Amino acid sequence: MSAAEVLSDAQPAHDRAPRVGVLVVAYNAASTLERTLSRLPESFARSVDHVMVCDDASQDDTYEIGLRFRDTASFPITVVKHARNLGYGGNQKAGYRWAVEHGLDVVVLLHGDGQYAPECIEDLVTPLVRGEADAVFGSRMLEKGGAMAGGMPAYKYAGNKILTGFQNALTGQHLSEWHSGYRAYRTDALTDLDLASYSDDFDFDTEIILGLVRAGKRIAEVPIPTYYGDEICYVNGMKYARDVTADVVRHWASERGFGGGVASTETDLYALKATGSHGVLIEWLQGREPSRVLDAGCFDGRFADLARRAGHHVTGLDRLKHDGVADRVDSFIEADLNQPLPATIGAEYDVVVAGDILEHVVEPQQLLEDLVSKLVPGGEILVSVPNFGHWYPRGRIAVGKFDYDQRGPLDRGHVRFFTRTTIERLFADCGLRVLEHQTVGTPFESVVDGPEAPPTRKQLVRGVTRVDRAMVRAWPRLFGYQFLYRLEVA
Repeated sequence: MSAAEVLSDAQPAHDRAPRVGVLVVAYNAASTLERTLSRLPESFARSVDHVMVCDDASQDDTYEIGLRFRDTASFPITVVKHARNLGYGGNQKAGYRWAVEHGLDVVVLLHGDGQYAPECIEDLVTPLVRGEADAVFGSRMLEKGGAMAGGMPAYKYAGNKILTGFQNALTGQHLSEWHSGYRAYRTDALTDLDLASYSDDFDFDTEIILGLVRAGKRIAEVPIPTYYGDEICYVNGMKYARDVTADVVRHWASERGFGGGVASTETDLYALKATGSHGVLIEWLQGREPSRVLDAGCFDGRFADLARRAGHHVTGLDRLKHDGVADRVDSFIEADLNQPLPATIGAEYDVVVAGDILEHVVEPQQLLEDLVSKLVPGGEILVSVPNFGHWYPRGRIAVGKFDYDQRGPLDRGHVRFFTRTTIERLFADCGLRVLEHQTVGTPFESVVDGPEAPPTRKQLVRGVTRVDRAMVRAWPRLFGYQFLYRLEVA
């Protein structure tokens, strides 16, 4: 089906057809540009809204050849030459700005060196104009053996497969290829991405995939032929591999709450650390007779629900009554933990749980003393805090990259930071004696994304976790992720 037919089928009777444009990125493409543009299918040329050729400050006569082709072209075409080289990613950014400003609905990325077949352009456009995808990538890997048969060097084929497998594993995607430069996008999807913050180099293509994944956009792939001719490759393979690997690792870390500058709020759901700190706190509660428990900073009540299942009567305490908490606690008290607790809360609790809360308040000593005052004689208080002396925040500070994360020791909601020494000093200042303490390690298991996670990832995480637990035992102040304490009034 031709592009014109696709557009006609996609067009409601009362609406206009989607406007499709082509961004041709070119650098020193004098020998290939005219031939590449001439290979656009006639049916597509009749329906295309506009073609923009972006010459990225070529050192040959790419621009002049583009102008010459424009004068005889059967479709609208604009040729521009940047005053300075913007880089592969920078050239695309300029082109996508043009596509948005020009009011295009779809923009196709085509390379001026002819490496990607213009004859297949309608295959990329079709899913977009039909509303089936937000981005479509031409893949040389979908047809088995096609890449090598088309002349892709063995080392590039192997590198492509290895990097693609790695990128899929860390992002949960199933793309056959991350490294094709033949792509088409809906412009409304592009406007949802922070393109200006992306690389100007060749890893821009990886960053745009990561942006699409993060934004929940639909990505489709279509097979394209592989062609390797006498075009000049400007990609430094080792640098490219290093850059895209770093991009994906940063994305992986960011999705799990790590990496500088990540926005977070107190209303974000905290993961229930069933195999970490919360698991230890529940074990301590399970070792007691049914008791009256005050869960300070109960948030949505998921921990309180576990405590109730262990036979305890649980009162939740927090500044907001979050959705679902009423079904998970026996009663709820609304109070700002940064202020003195209401006098109406009596000294009636056998156990007070302060799990991951002291680091969120401005005056932790005041809160801790208030909570202790709510205990019956002989009562206990259970506390967990993140370890600021953990290797991760230490490392960030050592290299001058201290910033807040979405979770973990550098959670943006943390206003106080504790090491083992400082938290135990706080306990002493509040007149508390340590009955028992434990240290838990980094929750690497959180990187396993449910039962569908690849077995290799699960195996890797199990191995890393075993090593981490051994290091926690050997050096808890450096490898401990959280410190937990059972306390009583001295």
